[in-house]
Amino acid sequence: MARPRQHAPEALHAQVMAACDAWLKEHPVHTLSLRALAREVGCAPSTLLKLYGSFNNLLQHVNIETLAHLRGAIEGLDDGGPQARLTGLATAYWHFAKAAPFRWQLLFDYPLAQEGELDQRQNDMIEALFVRVEATLKEFQPAIDDLESRRLARTLWGSVHGLVQLGLNERLGYWQGQPLEVGELIDQLLTTLLNGLRHLPGSV
Repeated sequence: MARPRQHAPEALHAQVMAACDAWLKEHPVHTLSLRALAREVGCAPSTLLKLYGSFNNLLQHVNIETLAHLRGAIEGLDDGGPQARLTGLATAYWHFAKAAPFRWQLLFDYPLAQEGELDQRQNDMIEALFVRVEATLKEFQPAIDDLESRRLARTLWGSVHGLVQLGLNERLGYWQGQPLEVGELIDQLLTTLLNGLRHLPGSV
């Protein structure tokens, strides 16, 4: 029997992430196994366990890549002011999920890391998205304080996320025989929230 090819850790990690990416383009994560990945990259399953510690940790690295791809999708948005920025962020969030539904499923249906470097890296990337939303809300309505903007950003993005998840599962319902569109519902959500902020008591 031929011996498995030898890999430097960095090269092997890149191959594993590429193999996961190819798999998740066509299949959900529950159909993926450590043995199948090892076969794809030409090594023994024990080699992957030595590199990652566990299959769970391996999948957390995939989640970090997904968060990095999401960050890349929203960083290059044109800035036409706070309302346009929020609309762009929410729309990019929806388009990203729609384009990579199995990656998205892994990110939100599989437990994130709970401790250590992976946990910190994931939290930092998620927090960066919230901070961007918080800053945009405060730019739109300077009368809100830090705590209020923090809560509001999470309330808003939780609502956007809910629409995205329901849209992916085609559970948003119909109007006059046509499915309700996620993009239109996101626009309605943002318009309603920003109109409320615009007329906030105590604002100038």
